[in-house]
Amino acid sequence: MPQTTVISFFKYEGAKPKWQALGRMGRPPLLKQPIEGLTFWKPLGSGSGNGFSVWPDWATFGLLTVFDTEAQAQQFLESDVILEYTEDSVNFSHVLMHSIKAHGEWSKQKPFIASATYDESKPVAVITRATIKPKLAYKFWKYVPSVSKSMIGHKGLIYSKGIGEWPILMQATFSLWDTGEDMMTYAYKNKKHADMVKKTRELGWYAEELFSRFHPFEIKGTLVPNPSNRIL
Repeated sequence: MPQTTVISFFKYEGAKPKWQALGRMGRPPLLKQPIEGLTFWKPLGSGSGNGFSVWPDWATFGLLTVFDTEAQAQQFLESDVILEYTEDSVNFSHVLMHSIKAHGEWSKQKPFIASATYDESKPVAVITRATIKPKLAYKFWKYVPSVSKSMIGHKGLIYSKGIGEWPILMQATFSLWDTGEDMMTYAYKNKKHADMVKKTRELGWYAEELFSRFHPFEIKGTLVPNPSNRIL
């Protein structure tokens, strides 16, 4: 069975659940016991808005996990470890995906192994992740807000969220698109996005970066909507 990546989002209300969620960033439940098939994982905070954001969203937290097989991913999602994240949440979703392609590194690793053939008619998820050079952080954040805003209302965008391991300097985005064609239209025809790509090449403001695409095949929970053209 192919490698399976899971990105999970959890939404909390009230001071105590939010503080507990923040505490899990520093003391992840995944450290308590060996987890079969787990090859890569990251606890994630989130930013306000729908993309890269300097302002935290204290109500929403994420978890990225990668497994050797789909069966191992499904087993993990039924475990007591995940229950620690969901039992006091008001909403959550797990998006299960197969990698189409990835380039770059995350924490000096290449976590995603391609196991799906790209089909532009199917839903597509994208994770972009970067470590920003401290000396260029100001320039980066000067340009980012307009790019994030350019996603709002774009045809085919189902869900997007800024995520990250560390505020300001370690940032990522997750976006889910109705079809691969919708995602490609935004990536290559949206002027704000094109300008950002150009600035990235000119200024080289990333110390490390990764770009990855996936075909999602199942969504558990209701925080992340299902694409309209396919029941996942």
